[in-house]
Amino acid sequence: MPDPISRRSLFRYAALSAGLMMSDRLAAAPLIQSTAPETDRERLARWLRTLRSEGLGDPSGPAGRAVARAAELALGTPYKAYTLEQYLVDGGDPRREPLTLHLDVFDCVSLVESAIAAARTAAKGVRAGWEDFAGEMERMRYRDGVRNGYASRLHYFSEWIADGARRGLLRDLGPELSADEDRRPLRFMTEHRGSYPALRDDATFAAIGAMERALDDSPRHVIPTARIPEVQDRIQSGDVLAFATSIAGLDVTHTGLAHRDGGGVLRVLHAPLSGGAVEVSRSTLPEYVAAIRRSTGILVARPLRA
Repeated sequence: MPDPISRRSLFRYAALSAGLMMSDRLAAAPLIQSTAPETDRERLARWLRTLRSEGLGDPSGPAGRAVARAAELALGTPYKAYTLEQYLVDGGDPRREPLTLHLDVFDCVSLVESAIAAARTAAKGVRAGWEDFAGEMERMRYRDGVRNGYASRLHYFSEWIADGARRGLLRDLGPELSADEDRRPLRFMTEHRGSYPALRDDATFAAIGAMERALDDSPRHVIPTARIPEVQDRIQSGDVLAFATSIAGLDVTHTGLAHRDGGGVLRVLHAPLSGGAVEVSRSTLPEYVAAIRRSTGILVARPLRA
């Protein structure tokens, strides 16, 4: 199996051949993009004050408690899909992807990223704020923490976990929870090109194809649905959950955070399309996963104080 450096080199070589290794002018990062910049800044400031006042800004404390609390502060916030794709719908260049941040709306992934980024920002001290939060978001969302166009985003959530684990941002709990390996090739994006506006660009399409092939030697660690009750006591509030699927070419269909209620019952804190707002599931985690059509289990990762 190639080591991570070899896989990254394969992707970069393929991107170079596709014409995506940009000039300094193109590589210059666009500004942060937000539909409600003042509202977002004010909301983050409230989140940070809350985390610090509750003693969750201690950099030596467990990250999961702060992550879970940050996500609780988002409860009731509206769900909105495809916020990261809007610049493409508006005619933007996929080679110059902006850093899109929203705290007034969430999709399932942006909720997870925002809760982790807020927890890390709170631990940086009282002077840390919006720019630090943006830096943490960028560090999680892009391969190696470097934003260099649409193709550098971690589109497959299993790679988001693997890339973060390699860089010490989180720990993949799959191996210690007796997960099975899912070695199916990931080809969903290139096989559904028409569903992704950025892939109209031939060079971006080629780079995404190279990325998919580079992941062939990186199996996902999936805890099967039937085995979740056996390991749920080892899952903590604030752990990242990704819901694996049997859909051809795809790794997961949804993400969220583990949440233990006042009685210690394990549920899912997430931004669901069906509910329309950030919520804690009524069902337990095992029940929730069992009800998902074509579900095969979960991937679990623990945020670290990186």
